[in-house]
Amino acid sequence: MGEIYTRIGGRPSGPPVVLVHGFVLAGDYMMPTANMLAPFSRIYVPDLPGYGLSAKSCQRLDLASLADRLAEWMERLQLHNARFIGNSFGCQVLVDFAARHARFVERLVLQGPTVDPAARSIGKQILRLIKNSRIESPGLGRLMLRDYWRAGWRGIAATVRMALRDRQESKLPHISAPTLVVRGSRDVLVPQGWAEQIVQLLPDGHLLVLPGLAHTINYTAPARFVDAIRPFLRL
Repeated sequence: MGEIYTRIGGRPSGPPVVLVHGFVLAGDYMMPTANMLAPFSRIYVPDLPGYGLSAKSCQRLDLASLADRLAEWMERLQLHNARFIGNSFGCQVLVDFAARHARFVERLVLQGPTVDPAARSIGKQILRLIKNSRIESPGLGRLMLRDYWRAGWRGIAATVRMALRDRQESKLPHISAPTLVVRGSRDVLVPQGWAEQIVQLLPDGHLLVLPGLAHTINYTAPARFVDAIRPFLRL
C-alpha cells in the first residue's frame, strides 16, 4: 500500500474519529471540524490514496479499492474501530467501507452525501456545483483550485467516473452501524428527497437538517456542525 498522508491530533486518550474528504479535495478542508472535535477525541484526517499529499498510483483506484485501502490504513495504525465523518464523495467511500468492513465502524456521519440518483450525469452535477458554489465560502474555492491542480485532469475525470458509477442504494441496507445523515437546507447537490431516501435505506439511519447551510458544512460552519453531531457521536 502506498503511503497515506494523515493529520493526527486531538486528545491522545480520546475515542478515535476519522474524517474523510470529498471530491478530489485533500483533507485540509476537514480541519475546521477536526479542530472543533479535538478536545473530545483523537483525530485522524487522511488524504485518500491518489489525492492531496498521499502517494500517487500509476493505476487509478476505483471506489471499492479506496475503501479497501482505508481498511488497510486502519489496520496499519491499529485502529480497531472508530467514529467516521465523511463529506460529499467521502460519504460514498465510507458507505462502501462500512458495508464491507463493518468491524471498523462504530458510528457514521454522512454530511452532504452524493450522488443524488436523480442527477446522475456530468451535466446535471456541473449545473448543481455552479449553483452551490455561489453560496459557499470563498476560501473553499482556493483550496479546490490547489487540490484540483494536484490531482490533474486525469485524476478529476477518474473521480467523476467513480462518483457517477457508484450505486450506493444497494449498499446502504448492509450498513449495521448507527448512521446520521446531515444535510444543509440550502445544499443544492443533496436535495431533501435524496437525504430522506438514504435514511430509509439504512437499517439504523437518522436525518439532521441544518437550516441556512449549503454542501460543505464541515468547512463553512464547523462549530454548528460539531455541536449538532456530538450527541450522536457520544463525545
